[in-house]
Amino acid sequence: MGNLKLSLLFTAFLFTFNINYAQMGFEKDVFETDNDKLELWFIGHGTLMFKYGDMVIHIDPVSREADYSGMPDADIILITHEHGDHLDPGAIKQILKDETLIICNKASSTDLDDCRIMANGDKLEVMGISIEAVPAYNIKHERAPGKPFHPRGNGNGYILDIGGKTIYVAGDTENIPEMKNFKDIDIAFLPMNLPYTMSPEMAADAARMINPGILYPYHFGSTDTGVIIELLKGTGIDVRIRKLQ
Repeated sequence: MGNLKLSLLFTAFLFTFNINYAQMGFEKDVFETDNDKLELWFIGHGTLMFKYGDMVIHIDPVSREADYSGMPDADIILITHEHGDHLDPGAIKQILKDETLIICNKASSTDLDDCRIMANGDKLEVMGISIEAVPAYNIKHERAPGKPFHPRGNGNGYILDIGGKTIYVAGDTENIPEMKNFKDIDIAFLPMNLPYTMSPEMAADAARMINPGILYPYHFGSTDTGVIIELLKGTGIDVRIRKLQ
């Protein structure tokens, strides 16, 4: 009887969570995987949340995008890099539990109490999820000559295998040549705002290299998302626009 009550309470919590966050304007898409349902929650800008069965994965949680005191605790937190619109220690503290695993790039680790550092090329399997850190950097756009907004070798994108679905979260990057090596991507999140990341034309070039089944432009600010839809017509890539300014 006790287990039944706990199960019912947990089910009620999930139901309430889904309603509350839908009402707050957060959209989600749901996918069937080999083992369980995968929910992709579009929080805002570069901030995402994935739910896979009972597991919760937060990506670049930032307080300006959501009230994290009301968000579900994290099993895994992925931090792409140390910029304030991607790394918010205050938001992270609100979703921590004793066993939460935080994964970050080296530059972010100085602002976090406990973080598993992953460098470009590192791979990890945790809780049945495969995670690979991949490059994320600028080639063209710079703060000043010789100083790119995102230098090579610093930030991470992440490729995750969740229940047989391969998801690429690019972080802040341009259409870098390494993308040609990213194979069998089911779902891709590509940033699209100048001067920090990519123009629609650059993002379309990146998408052609990766050739994902589904593309979500994100981190796009005031960029006209209709442009990338037009650029990728006829490619077979399903471009989906969500509330991720």
